[in-house]
Amino acid sequence: MSITAQNLPAILTSGPTQLLIGGKWVDASSGKTFATVNPSTGETIAQIAEGDREDIDRAVAAARHAFDEGPWRKFKPYDRQEIILRLADLVDRHFEEFAVIDAMEMGEPITRRTNARRRILSLLRYYAGMATAIHGETVENSMPGGDFTTFTRKEPVGVVGAIVPWNGPMVSWIWKLGPVLATGCTAVYKPSEEASLSAIRLAELLCETGIPDGVVNIVTGFGHGAGAALAAHPGVDKIAFTGSVETGQKILMASAGNLKRVTLELGGKSPDIVFADADMDLAVPGAAMACFGNTGQVCSAGTRLLIEDTIYDEFNERLAAYAKTLKVGSALETETQIGPLVSQKQLARVSSYLDLGRAEGAKVISGGERLTDAGRDRGYFVPPTVFRDVEPDMRIAREEIFGPVVGTMPFSGLEEAARRGNDTHFGLGSGVWTRDVSKAHYLANNIRAGSVWINCYQMMDPAMPFGGYKMSGYGRESGIAQFDDYLNVKAVWIRTA
Repeated sequence: MSITAQNLPAILTSGPTQLLIGGKWVDASSGKTFATVNPSTGETIAQIAEGDREDIDRAVAAARHAFDEGPWRKFKPYDRQEIILRLADLVDRHFEEFAVIDAMEMGEPITRRTNARRRILSLLRYYAGMATAIHGETVENSMPGGDFTTFTRKEPVGVVGAIVPWNGPMVSWIWKLGPVLATGCTAVYKPSEEASLSAIRLAELLCETGIPDGVVNIVTGFGHGAGAALAAHPGVDKIAFTGSVETGQKILMASAGNLKRVTLELGGKSPDIVFADADMDLAVPGAAMACFGNTGQVCSAGTRLLIEDTIYDEFNERLAAYAKTLKVGSALETETQIGPLVSQKQLARVSSYLDLGRAEGAKVISGGERLTDAGRDRGYFVPPTVFRDVEPDMRIAREEIFGPVVGTMPFSGLEEAARRGNDTHFGLGSGVWTRDVSKAHYLANNIRAGSVWINCYQMMDPAMPFGGYKMSGYGRESGIAQFDDYLNVKAVWIRTA
């Protein structure tokens, strides 16, 4: 794909962005903006409105009015479905813009756009279908002294505050937008300051669908300003957050003021377990991309690679060889498989773990240093890195690095695989590579994680729930279970005799 100044998305060339509040695009109250940077080059690509507490107040008031008094509450399920389907058609029509925006703003390789398109459109159309599938139930009661008809209603929870991460801006946006629209809630969205442009562009398209003013509002800005104000706001009924454990804990404490409903999709340090009987031709690239995909900037990445001891040396050799074949480069180059890290800050974080791993005694067998050769010297590039001989108590084995760094450890036997797999405060994803169905089922039952992928990794489908155990949070994205967090259940009693 050839990108020139003439075919850049308009949002990258039209000047500072604005906030969407009550159906109108407006400047931040302070008039401030901040820069967003292309991680492939280190260059500023746009200026974004910096919203703060005052802007959050205005946006929540707009969402509250749209929910309590606006025409949105009169929309039937069919009408809400139509809005989502129109949005899906618009996203499909403009998807190349989104691919360029995410490549330039957060470094997602442009070559991922085909799979991304399918995933995003399938999510939107799944949510459209769910808009007409929400229902209560008739309940047989045992009350004496009369005849009573009893049933339940499912009603939207109200105003949702959605705080969206940078590492998957489009998918994360839609994971939180879809259930809002399907259930009849309203929302205020705070995108990450590292990747706001695709959220803004999606909101522009949403405005073309006929959605009433104030149903969806966008306030860009920083976590300590707009994000903190949204999490604590008394006019918000629910917070949906994806991000770090530390920020999730702060959001949970801030929610206590009005006992908001909260869902948290947080970090991970996921085990990926390879048995000696695994199909090596499948497991080597599968385990590699379980960690290196999206430059390792995936909360459920398989960063703790547990390899059965009888194949430990062989698998490490093949893994390192595979890692060295992966093309690292600008996110806009069609040959690129691994793009840059999202920011200078993230580069510094990942680089510190590369130094730490060596200091702790792990051995680098692939990568391990920032790439600074010509053409990549200004970008934030780290090659796929494999540490072997990692000990379970090393920090690189326990802490989320969020970069293309995997640590390998040997194990012996099924029970040790399960024990080592569960030896973490997190519980988001996990992988198992084996031809033995008994081993597969044993670990599917015994690994304490929200997803277990067997002979595959990072598979996603709109109908399948995604979320964590333990410090990886609670609540689910996708699937029927997600809707429970956007709905209240009301019990209705009618005396009929």
